[in-house]
Amino acid sequence: MATKQPPPLMKKHSQTDLVSRLKTRKILGVGGEDDDGEVHRSKISQVLGNEIKFAVREPLGLRVWQLVSAIMFSGVAIMALAFPDQLYDAIFDEESVSSKTPIRLYGGALLS
Repeated sequence: MATKQPPPLMKKHSQTDLVSRLKTRKILGVGGEDDDGEVHRSKISQVLGNEIKFAVREPLGLRVWQLVSAIMFSGVAIMALAFPDQLYDAIFDEESVSSKTPIRLYGGALLS
């Protein structure tokens, strides 16, 4: 018994068909403006959102506070690493410490 061969499949080239591409993008919800007026180029950017919204300037006081606290932590850390006896005497009013290792470890932790 002879089997009948199916006809060859016709492939549609939707990449070159502009109307088909426009319909596909419209169905996916890509390329048009949303409620906020943003134009999304892909579905991923539509789901994740636009990164411009997250580029907010921090207040000047926050930047100054971060700088001051970083300088203070670095200063105490360098003092603990370089001059552990003087730091121990400045913090505690007791006799000199027998081992400098814990103070230097503290300075290394602060510096890191």
